[in-house]
Amino acid sequence: MTLEQDLTTALATFVAARSAGHPVLVASDFDGVLAPLLDDPSASAPTAAAAAALERLAALPPADVRLALVSGRDLATLAELSGAPVGTSLVGSHGAEQGHVVAAPTDAETSGAEGTSSVERHPFALTPDERATLDGVRAGLEAVAAEAEGAWVEDKPSAAVLHTRRAEPGAAERAGDAARAVGARYGAHTMTGKDVVEIAVLDTSKGLALTRLRDELGAAAVLYMGDDVTDERAFEVLAPTDVTVKVGAGETAARFRVASVDEAAQVLATVADLLS
Repeated sequence: MTLEQDLTTALATFVAARSAGHPVLVASDFDGVLAPLLDDPSASAPTAAAAAALERLAALPPADVRLALVSGRDLATLAELSGAPVGTSLVGSHGAEQGHVVAAPTDAETSGAEGTSSVERHPFALTPDERATLDGVRAGLEAVAAEAEGAWVEDKPSAAVLHTRRAEPGAAERAGDAARAVGARYGAHTMTGKDVVEIAVLDTSKGLALTRLRDELGAAAVLYMGDDVTDERAFEVLAPTDVTVKVGAGETAARFRVASVDEAAQVLATVADLLS
């Protein structure tokens, strides 16, 4: 599989931007980019090619490259489904949750869990007013889902999400409209994605989270790949010299486009090749 020449050239320029104390940041959405979209979101997993490319990037010196996954998934679910390698920064719930993957203790008796890695979370808590608003939003979305067969509600630490992928198209559209009305009623932050309406009590976005992560790492340049309308917030805040890649069809602010998760994995593999 060969990427378009303009994208390959941009990736080479991206890699060359790193300098002492300023690594490049390779960041990506998870669903629809590293993992194919599925009717059952709990079954999502990165493709073998994507997982291999992530491992290659994570094995490179942190002074050269840092790796991040930026997702609408809650942090725990993102870590579990992605199997992200040690050293990866994780941004969950569209930026409301942050953490990174660390090596787990080897002694299961002292760690209380088996495995080779775990997630170290950054501090996170809602105020009592935010918690009350979230409870109301969740109840409102549950009522909406009850009227649309196949729809269901996902709980997140700072948001509730209506999923309509398994609902009949007409019912899904009506449920989406009703969900947005719930968000407006509570004055919450509503985001519409592919077959989802997410209502959050915190004002977050992938763009804000990616900007914050860039500043924390002192990244010289950023590569970001995404497939959903929520990824546009990240594409829009990055610099013209950064590399932004839209996966799949649809209008976008990204500089480049690839057609599939297989080509997205090739982007990561190409960066690993260039850095090796």
